[in-house]
Amino acid sequence: MKLISWLAAGGVAGWGAARLAGADRIRSVEAPTAPLLSFTPQVTAVALVSSLLLRRRGAAATAALAGAALAAAVLPRAVRRPQPPAGGPRLKVLTANLLVGRAAEEAVVGLVRQKDIDVLFLQELTDDAVTRLKQAGLNDLLPFEVADVRGASASGSGIYARLPLADGLPLPAASVAQPTARIDLGGGHHADLVCVHAHPPNPPRPAKVARWRRELAKMPAPADPPRVLAGDFNATEDHAPFRRLLRRGHVDAAAEMGKGLVPTWGPVGGPGLLTLDHVLLDPRCAVQDVSVHPLPGSDHRAVYAEFRLPG
Repeated sequence: MKLISWLAAGGVAGWGAARLAGADRIRSVEAPTAPLLSFTPQVTAVALVSSLLLRRRGAAATAALAGAALAAAVLPRAVRRPQPPAGGPRLKVLTANLLVGRAAEEAVVGLVRQKDIDVLFLQELTDDAVTRLKQAGLNDLLPFEVADVRGASASGSGIYARLPLADGLPLPAASVAQPTARIDLGGGHHADLVCVHAHPPNPPRPAKVARWRRELAKMPAPADPPRVLAGDFNATEDHAPFRRLLRRGHVDAAAEMGKGLVPTWGPVGGPGLLTLDHVLLDPRCAVQDVSVHPLPGSDHRAVYAEFRLPG
């Protein structure tokens, strides 16, 4: 029992050290640690529970210290933050990974209609999904689009909008399509849109993790007009490359509303496990609402964000 107690305490303490030290920044160990660190919120809960259940005082204290340190890193995402004054147009956006086009088109179009969406970001968009979404009425609701669809593969993405779209930011080439556009909101207001789909850091091989890190590093920083980066980042705030992206000036809409721990990915038909999908905004934007919605047929949940742009 003593050995088991110390193994449990040592395990959560080691995880805490890896998370706080940013082990996924260290090239020699980034491949195994990057996928694992996605589960830091769950390990935080395990550490805190272990501190109450372990009978060995030293092991319990070790688990408690690890749990407290991890909680300090994780729990701020569950606390709503004050929003800046913003007098610009209101924008309602939705992002959804369609799982190689398998997501139910009725669910996607239903959310667009229910939430009165202005901009829809879609990842893993296929030719067949484009056809089914059109038949379900998507183009009647959002008649403007910029899409890069690559047959039946998971590499396609698209942006659909209620208002006119023009050419967007030039981005470096990535492993999958990441279309961009500039939306005209009227009254001289514009916003730059980026549909993000970063390469996943798994299977945990050095080349795959390095590609994931590079693609996140190439995301644009905030600028004028305001930029909206939405999609499947295949990263959580427990990943150093994603925290580095936030430090460039973006804010995560869900975390701003205290919903940064709501999972957006999990097995099809199973529970949500990881928060991989995000809407990143200019810090001058005032976030007003965020919600996560089931998406039948996909392993991702759709993320809705409503915010007001700076005046």
